[in-house]
This record gives sequence, structure tokens and C-alpha cells, in this order.
Amino acid sequence: MPEAEAPNNDSTTLTDYNLTEKNKKCLQFIEDVTSNPDNVQRQILSEILTQNANVEYLNRHGLSGYTDRETFKKLVPVVTYEDLQNDITRIANGDKSPILSSHPISEFLTSSGTSGGERKLMPTIEDELGRRSLLYSLLMPVMNRFVPGLDKGKGMYFLFIKSEAKTPGGLVARPVLTSYYKSSHFKERPYDPYTNYTSPNETILCPDSYQSMYSQMLCGLYLNNEVLRVGAVFASGFIRAIRFLEKHWNLLSHDIRTGTLNSIITDPFVRESVMKILKPDPNLADFIELECSRKSWQGIIMRLWPNTKYVDVIVTGSMAQYIPTLDYYSNKLPLVCTMYASSECYFGVNLNPLCSPSEVAYTLIPTMAYFEFLPVHRNNGVSTTKGEKERQQLVDLADVKLGQEYELVVTTYAGLYRYRVGDILRVVGFKNKAPQFSFICRKNVALSIDSDKTDEVELHKAVENAVSHMVPFGATLTEYTSYADTTTIPGHYVIFWEVSQNGLTQVPASVFEDSCLTIEESLNSVYRQGRASDKSIGALEIKIVENGTFDKLMDYAISLGASINQYKTPRCVKFEPIIKLLNSRVVSSYISPKCPKWFPGQKQWSNVH
Repeated sequence: MPEAEAPNNDSTTLTDYNLTEKNKKCLQFIEDVTSNPDNVQRQILSEILTQNANVEYLNRHGLSGYTDRETFKKLVPVVTYEDLQNDITRIANGDKSPILSSHPISEFLTSSGTSGGERKLMPTIEDELGRRSLLYSLLMPVMNRFVPGLDKGKGMYFLFIKSEAKTPGGLVARPVLTSYYKSSHFKERPYDPYTNYTSPNETILCPDSYQSMYSQMLCGLYLNNEVLRVGAVFASGFIRAIRFLEKHWNLLSHDIRTGTLNSIITDPFVRESVMKILKPDPNLADFIELECSRKSWQGIIMRLWPNTKYVDVIVTGSMAQYIPTLDYYSNKLPLVCTMYASSECYFGVNLNPLCSPSEVAYTLIPTMAYFEFLPVHRNNGVSTTKGEKERQQLVDLADVKLGQEYELVVTTYAGLYRYRVGDILRVVGFKNKAPQFSFICRKNVALSIDSDKTDEVELHKAVENAVSHMVPFGATLTEYTSYADTTTIPGHYVIFWEVSQNGLTQVPASVFEDSCLTIEESLNSVYRQGRASDKSIGALEIKIVENGTFDKLMDYAISLGASINQYKTPRCVKFEPIIKLLNSRVVSSYISPKCPKWFPGQKQWSNVH
């Protein structure tokens, strides 16, 4: 690895001295790679292009073995997923020639973004697991500078695997975290006090989400005094765990009281791993019952896990909507976002983890990939990137400007070249010479509850499909808007409809329920998986509002300074007073009693076994 030696994670037992040394090495590595990021980036690009010199994609663009930055930028275009879809389909169908990468594609990582309603498939290679592990190894040495002593207890993290599919060519397609948890890097990790979790591996790797959640919560409660930090990947996932506890604390405390495991847990590996930990503890059971039966659950995290120092969850971007709920349950413990990563690539770390969520900034680690930045300007919150000419003038990591917003573009070892990730970042500071970015938003995302991302175009098509149900009753849709309601757990989409009923027959409730299902069936596979399989998204709700509501909404927007000539009904609202106004005019609301259909894999593979 250029410029700096990557920290070594292979110590079998870590004494205090070894741990101090390891932490020092990790922090020194960060110092080294951020002190001369441009040099590191040049070398990383050269390394990627040398390794992949003979791949079809680069030869197609005339690169012919050149590895310098200038030629690369001149010849290789900036692309989106749609530009790569043919190549990715060929690999998925079993073409093993070096199309994108000289190393064999080991699996596909399924992105939470979608193309044509299906998850995007990101090619990856075996080596990338090492790079991901490196980034993980930097997190706790950074954290330890702010909260020392975290090696003296455990982390209670709710981690889950998701379903995977096989492509027609036999490659596995699964989310990046599922890939990591199932890898030897995670399962056979050497003892490290920083990755000492209350959840045994078997409970994390259990494919049944109920059994996995139950057993992880049980172990976390049983080891409650050893817990120094709690978390999940996303804020939404952690809140789901607390809601699970609200519903099941009676069963969990019974298991702790008796030292037995509920018969609902049928997975033999889970049973065996939990029974190694669990012993009868009536006092702890009394304590849990006392706390959980109190009327208020405010501060429940501190009450049940009294030594907790912080909550480790992603609360940037669309996850910021969960901050008030987390503050309520944790009595305002620090909410820590440690790292920034995606299916395409792992990017960087937060070097000031105890900052407030609104100030989270990530330092991109320049050895992860080759990074470029497409300047962005936003009008009324809508991001627009510059024209084709400027698009070729992407800015390098070392040349970004403070305060400017950019769309992130990556070139990876696994075969993505000048790929637009779709994340909008703002430069908010520097670590040595390396910029630090705050995550602003995903490009064009209108609604999001968990890892789902629904844009306005997709929502509009789904609503159009649903409106056909009203036609036989002479009713039409006058206007609509939507918001992500996270006051329910799990959160759910709410669509406000203003309906004009021209017919003599009232539209029956069943028609609006069918409309709910049609919208859900029309949304992308990530949304439908969250609804049908992961249960991380609640049923979509249509709220019918009084006639004239959207005129009132326009009057309100104009009173706040919107131009009457340019006013357009927003398709998604986040501003609390507007949501309040809409809710005050609701005359009826509907959800579908059915769940949308979903199965693992892409639609076009449904006949392949």
C-alpha cells in the first residue's frame, strides 16, 4: 500500500501494550495518507490501471496500458450504472473473460440504489475484503482517543444478514454487509477487545430475522453490565431493536430468570451459542421487568445498559429523521457515525466521532480507491451537475474547495472506472491536506425509511398506476404529495391524495386499499424487500384530504415567500408545519391488508434455479 504501511490486525491476543501499539500504528497510518493525499491517489490510480491493464473495458476506450492520470482522464468517460449494465449482465450470465477486472469477480454486492426497479449489482473481487477490513480496523483507535477504556467491555450491536441470490452464471449477489459478515475476515477474526460483541457470530449469521433479533437482544440483556457501547448499522435498525424489546421483554426476562431459551428459537447453532452464555439470573430478570414495565421508556438504554458511553449508528442523510427518537431512548447519549461506505467502495472515517450529528464529517482514506469530484450546484434543494464539458473536468481529491458541493466519482480495484456514486458531499474542512466531507444527500431521493430510496419519478409512476382503480367510479386524482412517517416503528410512506369524485357512486374503501397495494407493487425491489422480507418498512398509507387542501398548501408556501408563478406542488414534503397542515385536513386513511410480492434475485432470473 503506497506511502504508509497498513496496520496489521493479526495479533492473536492483545495485551494493553499491544493494543496501544496497534492504535498508534493505525493513527500514524491516517496521518501518513492524509499528509500527501495527491501522491497517494496518483499511486493508487496507477496501481489500479496496472492491475487491470488488459481488461476489455479500458481497451474499449483506447487506454492501451497507459497508467497516468492525464491519459486516463482524457480517454475514460464518466459513467452511471446504466452505462455499465451490459457488461455487468454479461458477467452475471457467466462470462468469465476480463471485462472490467483482471482478477476474477468473486461476487456481486447488491446496492440499495436501483436501476429499472431492481437492485444495482456491483462487481467485487476477493482483495476488496482486505480493504474493507482495513477501514474497520481504523475506527476503534480513533474512537479510543475520545472514549478510552472501550477494550474493557463489550459492544452490543444488532447486526443481520440479508437474503442472497445466485446469478445465472453462478455468482452470489448479496448486500455488502452480508458479504462481510459471512467472510472469514469477520467469522474468523482474531481476538480483539474492540470487536468483542455481546452477539455470538451464530446469532448474527442466522437467516431468520426474528430468531436473530431475539437471540441478540437476549445476549445483550444478559451481559448488560459489560456493555460499553450500543448500535446497529442504521438508526432505523437500532430503533427497531428497541421496539422489539418493548414487545418481547416478558419472554426475554423469563429466559434470563430460568436460564432457558424460548422454543421459538429453533436454529440449532443459535441455541448452542446462546446456551453457552445464558445462566439463570432471577435478580437481573427482576431488574429488567421493573424497568420495562415502567410507563415511560425515556432513557431506557441508560437504564438497562448503565455503562453505555454512546450509540453507534448512521444518522446522516435520510437517517437524521430518527435523531429525536434516539435522543428519547438514550437520554441524549452521543450519537456516533464512525464511517462512510457503500456497495461500490468503502470511503472514509469520522475523525471527530463525538461531534453532533449535524457536524459529522468523513475523511476519505486515499488508499481505498481513486476519488474524483463532480461540482454540483443546487437550486431550491434540487442538485444539478455541470454540463458535459465540465463533466470531463472533474476535480481531484487534493483540489476540492472548502464549502463547495460535489458528486462523488470513484475508480476501484474491482473494475468501476469514473463511476458516479450518486452521493452529494460538501467540503467542510481538512485533515492535514486531505479534505473532510459532510454527506448532504443521495441524488434525487425523495422518500426513504430504511435502506430504501424512492425518487419522484418512481413515485409518480406508482401513483399513476394506482389511480386507474378509481376510474370506474368517475373519480380523479386532483393532487398528491408524500412524506416518510418515522413516528411509527417501522416507519412507512404516507401519500396524501386530494380526490375529485365526479361520479354518483362513492369510491369504496377497498378501492383505496387496492391503490395502496398497487403503489407498493410498483416501487423498487429494495422497498418491497423491506416491506415483505425484512419487515423494516411498514405498510404504505393513503390519506384522503379535503378538497381545496392543495390550494391551502400553495397559499402557505406563498406566505413563506414562494413565487406564485413558479410554484409547483412538492411531491415529497419534510417541513413539519406542512405535514401538520396536511394531516389536519385528512378525512380518511387506508392501508392495504396485503403485502407486496418480493423474491431474492432480479426479475430476469426468476426462472433460473
